[in-house]
Amino acid sequence: MNRHCTFRIWLGACRIWLGACRIWLGACLLALAAVAEPAAPPGAELQTADFETLALRLGTAGFGEKQELVEQLAAAADPRVPALLEAMLAGALYRDVVGGGIVALQGDRRTPLAGTVRADAPGAELRKITVNNSLRSALRPLLATTRLRAPDAEVRIAAARTLTGTAPAALAATLERVRADEADARVRDALDTALASLRLADPDPAVRAAAIAVLARQSDKAILTLLEQRMAVEQDAEIAAQLGKVIASLRAREQAFALVGDLFFGLSLGSVLLLAAVGLAITFGVMGVINMAHGEMIMLGAYTTYVVQLLMPNHIEWSLAVAVPAAFLVAALVGVAIERGVIRFLYGRPLETLLATFGISLILQQLVRTIFSPLNKSVITPQWLSGSWQVNGMLSLTYNRLYIILFALAVLLALVALLRRTPIGLQMRAVTQNRAMAGSMGIRTGRVDALTFGLGSGIAGIAGVALSQLTNVGPNLGQAYIIDSFLVVVFGGVGNLFGTFVAAMGLGVVTKFAEPLVGAVLAKILILVFVILFIQWRPRGLFALKGRFVGD
Repeated sequence: MNRHCTFRIWLGACRIWLGACRIWLGACLLALAAVAEPAAPPGAELQTADFETLALRLGTAGFGEKQELVEQLAAAADPRVPALLEAMLAGALYRDVVGGGIVALQGDRRTPLAGTVRADAPGAELRKITVNNSLRSALRPLLATTRLRAPDAEVRIAAARTLTGTAPAALAATLERVRADEADARVRDALDTALASLRLADPDPAVRAAAIAVLARQSDKAILTLLEQRMAVEQDAEIAAQLGKVIASLRAREQAFALVGDLFFGLSLGSVLLLAAVGLAITFGVMGVINMAHGEMIMLGAYTTYVVQLLMPNHIEWSLAVAVPAAFLVAALVGVAIERGVIRFLYGRPLETLLATFGISLILQQLVRTIFSPLNKSVITPQWLSGSWQVNGMLSLTYNRLYIILFALAVLLALVALLRRTPIGLQMRAVTQNRAMAGSMGIRTGRVDALTFGLGSGIAGIAGVALSQLTNVGPNLGQAYIIDSFLVVVFGGVGNLFGTFVAAMGLGVVTKFAEPLVGAVLAKILILVFVILFIQWRPRGLFALKGRFVGD
């Protein structure tokens, strides 16, 4: 009996030991599996999830989880990612609390992005997916990262520039991968700049030095600011010396581009003066009339542009193509009416002509106030005239001023062709040089006077179209340019188109450079004094025509 019990106890112990061995073996196998296949880090399930799953989880996630989700979304190759991140950054991303879908709202427009979104869901059942400042800061570079895969190279360049100086260090690996796959040289250059801005804080001095050398090639104010910020915390003496040289070079480059920008603005102002004065130069040169109503011809051209846009509100992009000939015709017809109705009775009496045209200018101003009210009117700028041409990070040229420069040159060339290649142009030049001789040769000088006054007034109307793109349209618009127009005509030489061109551009550039130094009012006074002194020395102006008004 005792032997039997002892055997049974021994057998039970063996079974327990065998069970323990099995448990130990199982634990070893689990440990080996853990070594061979390490546990997935937090958020790994997000990496394998598709766009729909990630987007739908945004609706119920907290701020910390949202940041993980948007990082995973930015890495996803789904065309809906940029739209989702843009809507989230703008605070326009919502969740349908009933359907569970994600939708972007822009006014009354709904763009479903993930899940089921009911088209007729009431606004009360759409809950905004909120973001905080930390999440916004993360969204901007992530959104730029998604645009690095855009098919348009310009979009990729803009995305790389956005990341320059703003991208977190964690995106360096992503930028390097994109850089390795990029085929466009301009995009690669922009990516190199973005990577260099990340490497400015690298602990290795050699890496920082290489990054500074890359950034030194860029003409960009943001890069200059970035290097100055690095200079404030740099501890390495050699790197600090390199930074100092690069910063000095970029500052000198910034000043040079600022000079180019001021020159551009001066030329644009000169172009406006050219358009305003070239018609006056023709009128004064042929007829010897001091037309104080010339500024009102500019005003009529600007109001014609405003009326044209009222008549074609759905075709603003084409409005200027209609406004230019319309403004020319309106101002030219008014000019011919003034010449035939008033001025032709006052030839040879310059003082009375000046007073008469001054009275006409007041009448036209009051007429415009009665029709359009005394308030200024705003003319819409077409899309192709909006914005600016970004030459580099230190220089941008606005399209409206650039086109005005080209437009003024085109008008001047067309006028030169008219005067040199057409019969009426030949007659105008003949009357300018010797009215009596031209009349004896059968030229109808009265008709030439009327056409000349109409032509000068029409060109002033075209100047009003250009000015409407730079400033508001009002009854006093032309008064701001009449004195400057006379200065240009007298300084350049009466009736000389080339002299008018040189004088307009010269006065425009001088005005732009003088105003920051002495102020706008004092700059005009100094220019006026200079012109008066110049005329005392050279009464005929820069380029004088030979004719009855210059002593021949």
